[in-house]
Amino acid sequence: MELQVQALQGELAKGNAARAAEQDTVLAAVRVLQQALTTQQAYLVQMRGDLRTELISVEQQLVAIQELTGQSQQRLTELRSRLETRSQQPDPNAVPVGPSGNPAGPGPDQMYEASLQQYRRGSIATARAGFREFLRVYPSHERAPDALYYVGESFEQAAPDSAAAVYDQLVKGYPNSSRAPSALYKLGSLAEKRGDRTAARQFYSRVISGYPRSPEADLARQNQQRLRP
Repeated sequence: MELQVQALQGELAKGNAARAAEQDTVLAAVRVLQQALTTQQAYLVQMRGDLRTELISVEQQLVAIQELTGQSQQRLTELRSRLETRSQQPDPNAVPVGPSGNPAGPGPDQMYEASLQQYRRGSIATARAGFREFLRVYPSHERAPDALYYVGESFEQAAPDSAAAVYDQLVKGYPNSSRAPSALYKLGSLAEKRGDRTAARQFYSRVISGYPRSPEADLARQNQQRLRP
């Protein structure tokens, strides 16, 4: 009997040990699960925080875009209002027109004299602009050939080709003016300066044949003799 009891006690002890081992295993598994759950919870909390931060950032960007859009619309409205206001104002650069349809303000004589004074002072660009405006407003005025002649002279030093084009325009547009022989003579002189003796002789010949009694004709005859081959 004692042996049997001892055997039973041994079996019970083994069973207890086995159950204790199983309990330890279960407890260890429970701890692992708890740790995993804790990690998952922390991850979810972090994700929730990140998502909230991103949502806040997106909301801020949307607000900024709305503000910029509103500012752009306001800016466009202001620009449109300025353009409308400016379109209703008179152009300060426009030439005023009187009741008869002629330009108001300074007359042709005043415009011509003012440009001529600038020319004599050495303000060549200002004078040229004044003469050109005079020609634009008063192309048929008796002083138009004079104004065109001064425009040509204003180009002689810096742009002789432009000067030649203006002199040619004068000869063609105002052939009966006293400036026509001067312009032809200038064309001959410019051709001579650029080394084109043939063209120079042709221009001088036109001065002599077209305006034989002009002072320029006498000068052209002298140059013709000098340029003979």
